[in-house]
Amino acid sequence: MASRRETLSGPRGLQLSLPLLLALLLLRPWPAAAHGGKYSREKNEPEPPAQREPGEEFRMEKLKQLWEKARRLHLSPVKLAELHADLKIQERDELNWKKLKIEGLDEDGEKEAKLVRNLNVILARYGLDGRKEAQLVHSNSLSDSTQDDGLGDPRLEKLWHKAKTSGKFSSEELDKLWKEFLHHKEKVAEYNVLLETLSRTEESYENAISPDLSQVKDDVLYSKHGELKDRLRSIHQGLDRLRRVSHQGYSPTAEFEEPRVIDLWDLAQSANFTEKELEAFREELRHFEAKIEKHSHYQKQLEVSHQKLQHVESLGDSEHVSRSRERHALLQGRTQELGYKVGRVEPGLVATALSSSGHTRA
Repeated sequence: MASRRETLSGPRGLQLSLPLLLALLLLRPWPAAAHGGKYSREKNEPEPPAQREPGEEFRMEKLKQLWEKARRLHLSPVKLAELHADLKIQERDELNWKKLKIEGLDEDGEKEAKLVRNLNVILARYGLDGRKEAQLVHSNSLSDSTQDDGLGDPRLEKLWHKAKTSGKFSSEELDKLWKEFLHHKEKVAEYNVLLETLSRTEESYENAISPDLSQVKDDVLYSKHGELKDRLRSIHQGLDRLRRVSHQGYSPTAEFEEPRVIDLWDLAQSANFTEKELEAFREELRHFEAKIEKHSHYQKQLEVSHQKLQHVESLGDSEHVSRSRERHALLQGRTQELGYKVGRVEPGLVATALSSSGHTRA
């Protein structure tokens, strides 16, 4: 008996076999796959960041203006990413303060005064205060600083020269030590900014005639003097450490490598922590150092990406330029995000260490 073959009527009455019809259906381009199905490339590749118009980075007008001013100064990509993170943290803190003020939770004005101090440090750090020649070094953004740059303090210069010529340090250790010297230089510069801010605040209070301000004045100035005292103590501790390391070299059993983490660990060891609390704080510092190291890695990648982009732009290949700009924008966004995370964690660690050491910083 002849085998029965199933057929279906096609367009205009054409007879199509079932296997042929299935093959045609499989070859048909399906819209779901062509427009971002679950496993398509479009769904699984990261999207480039949305292009923002100038000024859209921040909600607060004064921070928008600072950001635009910084972009006009042609800061390096790494410094711009650092500034972006610092301004984002400043904006978060100022918006939180506005809520507190509405609820009457900053009657003495100290939280507002602290925000002013923080902003002054940011302005000085990135040369946005009109005195770019006095721009602070940021120890977590070292690509613009070389070992030929001065340290601004004869004591530091002498210690650095002694360490370089002692033969006790490998080139890697010298890089690490240079980073510690720059961190110390930054702490001194920030102390001077705060000292200047305090002087201006005292002058403004002296010129005020309202007796209602007397208690506020005392509270704010006491808090500021306390912060200056804490910072000065940290500077002295840091200088003692630089003297010790420059003379003796690095210990093979050193707990941490990042200067900011070393500062916090030194502070914690002299604080009133129990053994269990100290171990918990040590673990927090390990996580913090890992965040700093990851951030530093992305900063280096961003700098390399910027150099590559400049090279590609000089060649004029529009397609290649477009891809390079996309990659650069992704790296820039990631670097800014990590900088924000690092900056958000550090104040909490500082407050914990200071509160356990019997010192307080507003």
